[in-house]
Amino acid sequence: MPRPGLLSGPEPGRGKRVVLSDLRNYESSTYSQCGEDGVLQRIFQVIGTRGEYFVEFGAWDGCHLSNTANLRINHGWRGLLMEGSERADGELVQREFVTAENVNALFSRYGVPETFDLLSIDIDGNDYWVWKAIEGFAPRVVVMEYNIFFALHTACTMPYDTGHVWDESCYHGASLAALHKLGIEKGYTLVHADSWAPNAFFVLNSELPDEHRAMPIEEVTPWNFQLEPASADDRPWVAV
Repeated sequence: MPRPGLLSGPEPGRGKRVVLSDLRNYESSTYSQCGEDGVLQRIFQVIGTRGEYFVEFGAWDGCHLSNTANLRINHGWRGLLMEGSERADGELVQREFVTAENVNALFSRYGVPETFDLLSIDIDGNDYWVWKAIEGFAPRVVVMEYNIFFALHTACTMPYDTGHVWDESCYHGASLAALHKLGIEKGYTLVHADSWAPNAFFVLNSELPDEHRAMPIEEVTPWNFQLEPASADDRPWVAV
C-alpha cells in the first residue's frame, strides 16, 4: 500500500482536486533547477510513495540541477543515476548512454523495480523516443525536460538519432504537446510544468486522486511560442 509522502500526508478536509492543481505554489529548489524539488515533494505528499525508488538520466554528477538529489540526500530515497558523459563517476552515477534500444535492458541490469516512484529524463535530444520505448516498467511519476520553443498544441519532436548529443542550440527534445500526447498513450496525466524551466510532470492515471481533473495544456504551462525554434538551421522536426 502507498504510505504518506514526504511532508505530512494528505491534508484532512482539503479537496483533492485542489492539491494537484496548485503545484505552482510549491515550487522550490534545494538541488533542482527551478522548483522541481518542492513540486515533487508535494506530489508524493498527495499520492504517497511505494519504495521511495527513483531513476534519473542524464544525471550529471548526481547533484547539479538534479531532480532526485533532494529525495536521496534529505529524504532517504535510493535509485539509479545514469549519465552518458564523463561527469559520471561510475559509483554514484553510472556511465551509461541511454537510448531507445538499451533503456529496458539497462533498467533490468541495474535491478530497477517494475513499479517505482519517480523517473526523471533529461537527455536533450531523444527524450520522447526513450520514454516511448520503455516497456515493462511503470514509474508512478515522470518528470521530463521539454522544448519550450513551440506553440502549445504543436506536437513534434526531433527525429530519433541514437548518437545525438546536444549542441547547445534550440534543436533538442520534444514539444510539451508531443509529451502530453505520448503521456496519454502511456496512461499518464500532465499535472504541472515549471514556471521558469522547461520541465513537465506526469502522474500515472492509476495513482491520481479520485477527484483529480485533468487540466487543458494551456492551464499547465506559462510558455506559448508561435514559431519553431529559430536556431534549428533547417534541421527537421517530426510531427507525432
